[in-house]
Amino acid sequence: MIVGVPKEIKNHEYRVALVPAGVRALVEHGHSVLLETSAGVGSGFSDDEYRETGAEIVPGPGDVFARSDMVVKVKEPLPAEYGLLREDQVLFTYLHLAPALELTQALLAQKVVGIAYETVQTSTGQLPLLTPMSEVAGKLSIQMGAHFLEKGHGGSGVLLGGVPGTSPGKVTIIGGGTVGTNAAKIALGMGARVTILDVNLDRLRYLADVFPSISVLASNELNVATAVAEADLVVGALLIPGARAKRVVTKAMMATMRKGSVVVDVAIDQGGCVEGACPTSHDHPTIDVDGVTLVSVANMPGSVARTSTFALTNATFPYVLKLADMGYREALAADPALAKGLNVHRGKLVHQSVADSLGLPYEPYTPAIS
Repeated sequence: MIVGVPKEIKNHEYRVALVPAGVRALVEHGHSVLLETSAGVGSGFSDDEYRETGAEIVPGPGDVFARSDMVVKVKEPLPAEYGLLREDQVLFTYLHLAPALELTQALLAQKVVGIAYETVQTSTGQLPLLTPMSEVAGKLSIQMGAHFLEKGHGGSGVLLGGVPGTSPGKVTIIGGGTVGTNAAKIALGMGARVTILDVNLDRLRYLADVFPSISVLASNELNVATAVAEADLVVGALLIPGARAKRVVTKAMMATMRKGSVVVDVAIDQGGCVEGACPTSHDHPTIDVDGVTLVSVANMPGSVARTSTFALTNATFPYVLKLADMGYREALAADPALAKGLNVHRGKLVHQSVADSLGLPYEPYTPAIS
């Protein structure tokens, strides 16, 4: 199989979908790898490092898409890339289609085989290809929140950890999954007072055991409103696999926060869990919501590209190799977790949650007629 890796073009996206070690493994299995020049530079990998492990370096994305049987990326295709996709070409990347009608329609029109990292799901409900970036984003959410709390960046001037004789900052985390747990680790490490809300009481019991100093609350409208009003920093960390995130933090709630407080919506890739949130960029990361700073950068882990690339490819590469070795049909048939990653297939929307979120027809994937 010819595996292609284009350079990411999303704003300040420095991750790359394969590291040199992955290239070497693919080549040793008899596959070819096409890598767009400079694709790995943002993560600290030169073209020469890729050449040494067997990649062919090509000058532009057109070469990658035109010649590859499978294109492996980090982020979803942008409009400039839609026309480069080919019928029956396997696209393996984060897609986040639930809030993205235009992208979904483009993938359907191009009749690609779109397998999304974020919906690969094990029988126990784990999301192995989303987890590493959720870990990064959770930790970054506190780092970014602390930055925008600084007065010079429009914040209220609160230091999350405080100092003796002052009160520490208050952090409210909505969602106790991977993002929320990692956000809590960093917030507690800074010395903040932390409250986590979740609808899963068993999860709250677990979090209370591992983080004895935090407050845990059942997530309902009243508790969310109260915790948001008291917070200096709110982190939105909700996820429904494949589906659009539920808006649980309203503008009315944010209006009760101190001016200069910060809300970081980590769920923005799936549409956001904060009213008024829309995807922002690293160049222009914030939205002012009546004096509250809303941060909704859609590719937060791209800012720590070297760590993120290693973390991501550690998880994705076994699936890349399986797809290359077996072909997508056999790979999907052999691996139920990978099969759940299939979102679009040759002009059909084959993921129920995505279809429901977009109001588009759903057609189950039928291997026998693929």
